[in-house]
Amino acid sequence: MKKFVIHSKEQGKKLNTVVQARFPELSFGAFQKALRKKDVRINQKRVHENCVLQAGDEVCIYLPDSCFEKKFPYVFADLVIYEDANILLLYKPAGIEVQGENSFTTWIQSNYPSTFFLPEPCHRLDRNTSGILLYAKNQESLTILLDCFKNHEIEKHYHALVFGIPKYKKRTLTSYLFKDSKKAMVFISDVPKKGYQKIITSYQVLQENANNQTSLLDVTLETGRTHQIRAHLAHIGHPIVGDGKYGNAKWNKQFSYPYQQLVSYSLQFHFKEKKPLLQYLNEKKFTIKKDDAI
Repeated sequence: MKKFVIHSKEQGKKLNTVVQARFPELSFGAFQKALRKKDVRINQKRVHENCVLQAGDEVCIYLPDSCFEKKFPYVFADLVIYEDANILLLYKPAGIEVQGENSFTTWIQSNYPSTFFLPEPCHRLDRNTSGILLYAKNQESLTILLDCFKNHEIEKHYHALVFGIPKYKKRTLTSYLFKDSKKAMVFISDVPKKGYQKIITSYQVLQENANNQTSLLDVTLETGRTHQIRAHLAHIGHPIVGDGKYGNAKWNKQFSYPYQQLVSYSLQFHFKEKKPLLQYLNEKKFTIKKDDAI
């Protein structure tokens, strides 16, 4: 059920216009059905869709919360890379937050409504980064996998399409990162500073395109900080194509990519000691098909 009060800017507008603007995910059919069933009320009175609203009116729509949630245009089975009793590996498309309201995780968990433990993500990907995302399907697996990431026992590789041709074809970068939560950005320094955390990013050039001056890199992380790959590569003069935050707007206009060209394409387990529940995963590697990556 949704309850809201009409503000002054909405005064004089029709009910269906205001509802559509406030709840774009609510389908026209569901709203019409609610009207027919008298499940839409203004100031506790049943109404029709064309009634004109006044400031201060209280509107109640008696529909399940699911009717107002974002509908993801994906088929769950199409995104599953691997699944067993303990873990779930999925392909996360770009443009979706991993966690939060109406997030990828919310949608994933909706596919397991009858289970005691809902799948929980063991790491994150930026909203506009696509690729492999690992979920735990029970508490023991979640505890183990979180420790594995902390102890560098899970190796991830990314494909990054960047502007320019790097001088060094294989390199390990060490810098320092500061996260500015207010600006929702990070900043990179080549020397230690107060509030900055050490970051290590390695890359190898896989392909070079002299025609459009881009390169495809294989990137790995020794540290996993917010926006690390994007900011670190931009810091050395090779921002990721399509990155609206750390990239070059003028260069990005040359391409039609809606999101940054960064894909987490490979994940492999390297256990330093035995993990009784998950030992069968040791040295197992999962890779996205070439068609799914950059």
